Amino acid sequence: MRILVVEDERALRSLLVQALREDGHAVDWSEEGEDALHKALGTAYDLILLDVMLPGKDGWEILATLRRERATPVLFLTARDTVDDRVRGLDLGADDYLVKPFALVELLARVRALGRRRQGSGNPTIQLGSAVIDTNLRSVLRGGEAVALTAREYAILELLLSRRGEVITKTEIYEHVFDEQDDSLSNLVEVHISHLRKKLGKELIQTRRGYGYRVPAEGETPTEADEAGQDAP
Repeated sequence: MRILVVEDERALRSLLVQALREDGHAVDWSEEGEDALHKALGTAYDLILLDVMLPGKDGWEILATLRRERATPVLFLTARDTVDDRVRGLDLGADDYLVKPFALVELLARVRALGRRRQGSGNPTIQLGSAVIDTNLRSVLRGGEAVALTAREYAILELLLSRRGEVITKTEIYEHVFDEQDDSLSNLVEVHISHLRKKLGKELIQTRRGYGYRVPAEGETPTEADEAGQDAP
């Protein structure tokens, strides 16, 4: 997922950004309310981790404004732990509320749960040809053997699986998987797709020439899915 971390405490922000990137997510960050709102409205994030107490606009204002234009999932991270605070956050449209201090493993589990909810699936196990993907463990088996994917390869695979049967453009993949710090090389997506095909089987990720990539819908065989043509990589 592509995630925006909004936190003005530098040490905590750095920890969150690093942990989320190591967990395979593309992460942008902001430390100030106006900048955070500008990013939240201007980029199609999959999730926003939002502190309440911020310089400039606070988290309440950001969420209230965001909800008038976008349905981006929001997880509040805040030291404000009263029942009234939690109720206010959820009533404004937050999807989850985690009180500081929190365990990092719990935060990552909540992020994964919100990702599954956004995809409309509570089942963490997905079958794709001979590959089995466990979205809880972020693991992949092919023919019963473990397949080692990089964090970015897994993120691309997860995106394709979240919209099985649909064509996803290279631009969408880039914006979903790569953050502000990444290189903008034009062939970055193609390189990762090529690596995925080598590891999972070329037939499981098809190219729609001039459009993007897709994986077969459930019940659709690779042969049927490939009728529209495929090009390299």
